[in-house]
Amino acid sequence: MKDDGCARRAVPESRQGAGARPRSEAPVTTPRSVFVLNGPNLNLLGTREPAVYGSQTLADVQQLCETACARHGLALQFRQSNHEGDLVDWIHEAGRLHAAGQLAGVVLNAAAYTHTSVALLDAVKGTGVPLVELHISNVHARESFRHHSHIAGAARAVMCGFGVPGYALAIDAVAGW
Repeated sequence: MKDDGCARRAVPESRQGAGARPRSEAPVTTPRSVFVLNGPNLNLLGTREPAVYGSQTLADVQQLCETACARHGLALQFRQSNHEGDLVDWIHEAGRLHAAGQLAGVVLNAAAYTHTSVALLDAVKGTGVPLVELHISNVHARESFRHHSHIAGAARAVMCGFGVPGYALAIDAVAGW
């Protein structure tokens, strides 16, 4: 085998068999993924407080995220749950995929769980998955109970107040990691 500086595992010719086709040197790869995880009540986007969250639906958000991921050659895993344990399980899954080199990072809109969930904080810290905490509205311009985030200290970045387009901005950030 010619030495071109790339590390490869050589297959001895005796094991290739007579007349066997040479094995392809190019590895088969799948695109890395981005998880976009949405917490409680985000299934109500488009009808819940449109003055705060806008009129776009969760399906619109998913389409925006698909377009943003496609720009970067990333696969999208888009999920929503009203249940804290689902979000924790998905962060654990993301951590395993990230450790295997299959996940670029997570965009998490934990919604109200941002302000209450130590379990989500522990999941992010425990997995070490790179994560953007995202909020559609500017949580700091709203009620005081929304000003504190349990997750922010473990997040690589925090974004709020950009509206639904903030999802695409967050994916752009994750793609650069």
